[in-house]
Amino acid sequence: MKHRIMKTKGTKRNEVNVITLGCSKNIVDSENLMTQLKANDYEVVHNSDEASSIVIVNTCGFIDLAKEESVNTILECAELKDEGEIDKLYVTGCLSQRYKDDLEKEIPQVDAYFGTMELPGLLKKLNADYKHELIGERWTSTPQHFAYLKISEGCNRTCSFCAIPLMRGKHVSRTIESLVKEASHLAKVGVKELILIAQELTYYGLDIYKERSLPKLLDALCEVEGIEWIRLHYAYPSKFPKEVFEVMARQEKLCNYLDIPLQHANDQVLERMRRQITQEEQRELIAYARRVVPEINIRTTMLIGFPGESESEFQDLCGFVEEMKFDRLGVFEYSHEENTSAHQLEDDVSAEEKADRKRRLMEIQEDISLSLNETHEGKIFKVLIDRKEGNYFIGRTEYDSPEVDNEVLIDAKENYARVGDFAKVKIDRVEAFDLYGSVVI
Repeated sequence: MKHRIMKTKGTKRNEVNVITLGCSKNIVDSENLMTQLKANDYEVVHNSDEASSIVIVNTCGFIDLAKEESVNTILECAELKDEGEIDKLYVTGCLSQRYKDDLEKEIPQVDAYFGTMELPGLLKKLNADYKHELIGERWTSTPQHFAYLKISEGCNRTCSFCAIPLMRGKHVSRTIESLVKEASHLAKVGVKELILIAQELTYYGLDIYKERSLPKLLDALCEVEGIEWIRLHYAYPSKFPKEVFEVMARQEKLCNYLDIPLQHANDQVLERMRRQITQEEQRELIAYARRVVPEINIRTTMLIGFPGESESEFQDLCGFVEEMKFDRLGVFEYSHEENTSAHQLEDDVSAEEKADRKRRLMEIQEDISLSLNETHEGKIFKVLIDRKEGNYFIGRTEYDSPEVDNEVLIDAKENYARVGDFAKVKIDRVEAFDLYGSVVI
């Protein structure tokens, strides 16, 4: 793993370095923590390479690789604490929630461990007050022009492979009013794109409004002045509220984009995964989305190597991906997680076979992606410029999310664009996962 901290101790006694590992939901948790610390007169840095007097590691505990990275980061910080480079070391987040007792025994150098919902307790340990008036106001660690908006916490689904309910608890929705307030605050500080996240978007509102309320929330967020793009991540396909597509069709601010992790396509595997949906129902949902929103780009993820996945079941998945021609696709190898129901099954697909199946499925997707990208040549797109890197300005269309999707590269020697602004870009040439273009004046 990358060594995150150098042996350069911070001289400011109240400086806190918050190290965030894992997903965008963890990023939001860290941002809320940092907002509270700043309000309590702490100086805060995020993912700094230099050691501060206080370090807080916000961990991920989702799958083996994430757990390994989290443990290695804690151990690295513990070593620096032993050497006197760090005064206080705290650990929070999913790994701490799931394995607190074990971690306390194995890494005693940590001053205190906190779970995912124990922000007030962590602040109290630092003699900081939890300021309720800051709810809805959040310092962001992402580039100024986009931010994640977490609309709910936890998950009520019972997918057999997933440990998230063990770490995040049951689903709890935030109110529409609180989310509109936070979105308005983010817009005032320069955010132009909101990326809606949750463990499961489509369950939103069932607990507090007694109905699936994502469509109402989207309409309300589209009224926020200053926000130009709203993007949807992590939507569960079973019992999907189809009104979302109707909102997407009529609201210009809603990106024609949906991240909907299907995980598999073979009916037997889906049943073992407890996904509560069949391949035919998935096919019908995608067809409906494309009928109501013809411009929609669908991103999905597939989980290969689930216990018992045969070659024929994998081939069924490959055929489905070839047929559906998803605009974006990620592939993950199954991780055998204790205390999940799938842990009772034999993890009988070898690591070598998992890696081979991942490679084969991504080769299929690479051909699909190149073919779809070739249809964009010569077209003009609205592009949000994320950064300048080397000789290129790098941005995204409405069909692409940060870090996981295609990027648009613009030659900085021949073009000018401003980071954080939108630009009209003509696509000159394409690759499987990147587009190259020039700014249209």
